[in-house]
Amino acid sequence: MARRGASDEGSPPTFRIGEVAKLTGLTTRTLRYWEELGLIQPDAYRGSGERRYSQTDMARVTRIRELQELLGFSLAEVRVVLDMEDIGVLDRVRSEYRWGGVGAARRRALLEEAIEANDKLLARLDSTLARIGAFRDERAEKAVSLRTARDGVVAEMEGSGKSAAAVDRRSNPDRRRAGRAGRSGSTRVRGTRTETRPRTPERTTEGADSR
Repeated sequence: MARRGASDEGSPPTFRIGEVAKLTGLTTRTLRYWEELGLIQPDAYRGSGERRYSQTDMARVTRIRELQELLGFSLAEVRVVLDMEDIGVLDRVRSEYRWGGVGAARRRALLEEAIEANDKLLARLDSTLARIGAFRDERAEKAVSLRTARDGVVAEMEGSGKSAAAVDRRSNPDRRRAGRAGRSGSTRVRGTRTETRPRTPERTTEGADSR
């Protein structure tokens, strides 16, 4: 819960680091790390060194978390967004408007200021999105070009392999004939029935003379 000291009556409430962590779903360690990076800065310090965060600081912490979780921004990218002047104006206006300690005339002035800052921010975002869209279209065309080139190389490699095999067969006719003969001979051997006949004794001259 926000704390307000006796001398702070009439001023916007401030929050301790533990309260900010609880309200935003973060840890005090994360908040201190963001402070080291310069992403957030406590509104004030008490005499004991206790950090005090304003509602504007709370809005900034919430924005950092949303940029990280919803859009996947890195902390470096978050810093670029937060450095936009329009963001700071909107956070300041929202903090002062929600506090409720101002009259109708001031609230109207704050709303006018917020409208102007928000319109500028929208224009800047539209320009950024247009550049991102153009870059994406360029990458999509490049992807098609790369795949077409890859398919061409694959077809060339396959064609070269078939041509090399044909040339090898034409340049080695003996190997080709030997291969066919080997296949044919092996077939005949497997299909031929081998028969063994008794050997006929030879007549000798001596036997003929004796008869």
